Amino acid sequence: MDSQTSQSSQPSHSPHPPHMFQVDLRGLVDLLSHHLYSSPKVYLRELLQNAVDAITARRAEEPGAPARVRLHADSPDGGAALRIEDTGVGLTESDVHDLLATIGRSSKRADGIQEVRSDFLGQFGIGLLACFVVAERIRVVSRSARTPDAAPVEWTASDDGSYTVRTLPPEARPEPGTTVHLVARAGAAEWLSPERVLTLARHFGSLLPYDVRVGDETVTDLPAPWDRPYPSPAARRVALARHCHELFGFTPLDSIGLDVPLAGIRGVAYVLPSAVSPAQRATHRVHLKGMLLTERAEQLLPDWAFFVRCVLDTDSLRPTASRESLYEDETLAAVREALGERIRSWLTGLAAGDPERLAAFLAVHHLGVKSLARHDREMLRTMLPWLPFETTDGRLSLEEFAQRHPVVHFTRTVEEYRQVAPIASAQGVGVINGGYTYDSELVEALPSVRPGTVVAELDADTVTAHLDAVDPSEELALAGFLAAARARLDPVGCDIVLRAFHPLSVPALHLDDRAARHEQARAEAEEQADDLWAGILGSLRGSAPRARLVLNHLNPLVRRISSLGDPELIGTATESLYGQALLMSQRPLRPADSALLNRAFIGLLEWATHGEDGHR
Repeated sequence: MDSQTSQSSQPSHSPHPPHMFQVDLRGLVDLLSHHLYSSPKVYLRELLQNAVDAITARRAEEPGAPARVRLHADSPDGGAALRIEDTGVGLTESDVHDLLATIGRSSKRADGIQEVRSDFLGQFGIGLLACFVVAERIRVVSRSARTPDAAPVEWTASDDGSYTVRTLPPEARPEPGTTVHLVARAGAAEWLSPERVLTLARHFGSLLPYDVRVGDETVTDLPAPWDRPYPSPAARRVALARHCHELFGFTPLDSIGLDVPLAGIRGVAYVLPSAVSPAQRATHRVHLKGMLLTERAEQLLPDWAFFVRCVLDTDSLRPTASRESLYEDETLAAVREALGERIRSWLTGLAAGDPERLAAFLAVHHLGVKSLARHDREMLRTMLPWLPFETTDGRLSLEEFAQRHPVVHFTRTVEEYRQVAPIASAQGVGVINGGYTYDSELVEALPSVRPGTVVAELDADTVTAHLDAVDPSEELALAGFLAAARARLDPVGCDIVLRAFHPLSVPALHLDDRAARHEQARAEAEEQADDLWAGILGSLRGSAPRARLVLNHLNPLVRRISSLGDPELIGTATESLYGQALLMSQRPLRPADSALLNRAFIGLLEWATHGEDGHR
């Protein structure tokens, strides 16, 4: 029994031998060129990368080994060809069979190189395969530095998937290293032209740590602009501004050093000279150990830092398979936080020591700083004297406004602010417009960084309470007028209130709040719904106060209207005041409001022309 159980638990083996996958190299090249890589230009990055990695591997064992990469573009027999030579570790014949002919295997794993893998640019072993995007034939001649007695070896491959390997006499490659020869495929000759090769080499390899040249032209430009010594901070800013203009096409407001040694990062952030939308994805330029990885890194900085563009070199971040973007992992998250802290430190430094530069920055990018201050109380405390807000006292910081007013009133929408700002200002009530992005959140957070500050949202009741009441006897004398006015505005869900306030030039003020607008929307939906939905919406009817039209008893026009004896004319005049108050608030008109405005306008015209006819 035990024997049977033991036998039955063993995995079964198929009597048929396994089959190996067959790779269509042309199909794979098409996949690389149309789906993995954004452009054929990456072939040159792959060549440079292989050369630099080979030199890095050799120097790990021979620190004094030469470190040269030479590219030569020419046109043999009328075609286009490229030759790239390096003084790297080289390959033996067994290395060639094992590494170059096996798609997907990385040469970085061979012969103990894994120990220094962190020094390599490449992580994915696609290697020379990418060169088939522009070449129909690749020839590699290599001699190993690890096995000096081994003969040079030649590997030749075509884009149909075939390859040959042979050994060469020692004089074919006297020194260790590798030479790669490419012959352009049809339609790809321009990618191997001398001008294009030089441009691409400088594009990808300007920060590489080794001596790289295309013909006699130097490719590398070290040290990087942010690492160079300058005679003064002003000279540094000028030089970096020039670098930014060459790289991104704009002259920055300022530059921010991004030296984060623990994250292996050196670079600079350039502050945009004009405002951008927070929703716009910022893209940055990232080099990996000197090799340009991407010009479109999107997740490098916190979302609030949309006002800068970065260029940096790192040895800690992981590239994706195409090596054209960054892999989202814990390391990238830590780097993002560290870079955000550097930008935050720059802002606090300006606030402490250079208020003029800070003011120039905030004039353009206050939105980004407000976004940061929402979540960072220390930043809000630092920026209180600087961040601008629209108020009834003019454009002020929260600190200045709070010093002037014992209660910091604010509105949540721009429309509410426009309704009450002139009246509140005349009554001595300070109001902040919290309708712009982040503003109401920051006003509400004010007590957390300024203890003792009282913050209150300004609603219709608060505004009405600050307006002077009319003498009861006078209001009683106007009871008929007020009844006619209320009856006319009842269908649009608006009450009539009589008050005395300044400025005298404002005849009426339309006030509502979110609860009143919600009730209006519910009532409109109830009118248009079928019986079932009307019943449901009716059960949701709220007890919130309705919108109100506050008539100014001090205004001469209101006084004349209140003295009219014709109820119909009082109604038409009241509708006109309501429509004018709505237009002054600059809020969107409902269909019922538009109809009322049209009716009032026509009614006034009829009254005016009828009066003219009667006069005649």
